[in-house]
Amino acid sequence: MEGGILKIKFTNNEYRIFDVKPYFDKGIFAELKKQDVFKTAHVFNGTVVWDNELDFCPDTLYLESKEV
Repeated sequence: MEGGILKIKFTNNEYRIFDVKPYFDKGIFAELKKQDVFKTAHVFNGTVVWDNELDFCPDTLYLESKEV
C-alpha cells in the first residue's frame, strides 16, 4: 500500500495493517518517506525489507499492526 501503510498477510493467514509513518522521523527510517523508496518493500526471510536494506522485526510488524 502507499502513504506509509503496509498491508501484511502473516503465516497464520491473518491480514494486518502496519503504519510506518511514526518511524519516518526516526533516524534511518526517514528515507522511507520517499515513495519511490517505500514502494520497494518486499518480503525476505519472513519480514518486510526495502531495497535500501531497511527492515522491521517481524514481531514489531505483528504487535504494532492492526487487524483488518
